[in-house]
Amino acid sequence: MPLARPVRPRTMLLTAALAIGAALASSPAPARAQASAQAPAQAPAQEGTAETPRVGIELNRLEARNEGCRVWMLVRNPGAAVDPLRLDLVVFGKDQVVNRRIALDLGPLPAEKTMARIFDLTGTPCDGVGHILLNDVLACGPDAPAACLARLAVSSRAQGVALEK
Repeated sequence: MPLARPVRPRTMLLTAALAIGAALASSPAPARAQASAQAPAQAPAQEGTAETPRVGIELNRLEARNEGCRVWMLVRNPGAAVDPLRLDLVVFGKDQVVNRRIALDLGPLPAEKTMARIFDLTGTPCDGVGHILLNDVLACGPDAPAACLARLAVSSRAQGVALEK
């Protein structure tokens, strides 16, 4: 048998909300404008859509390997699952010259999950990596790649190596 919820607090809140709404509706226009000016600023809501949470992609660490450089990425997905997520990355050397271009498959990304992803830059020493550019999104589940690119928030903890878009 389900537990019964107390009705009284909910009824009191509803009554208070209705009383405030009625008072605002019946107050003169200047008072309403003043009340809205004192309310905290809110971003305009888009009707029928909820803002999609940003997926965080962090360049976490570069690890020297005999054959090159191992790259550790941390991917934070606070929203719905994304399957697949494929990125177009461009690796630049310390001299700002393109070293290589990589299609990196990060997905599937489960909903509300943080995951570590690893890939190797064979033949590229870690101390030769200047920065990494997230050039484009190649695939992003059912979303258009351009819309998905706007949802990605990039950052870096790797010493001296930026991840940018």
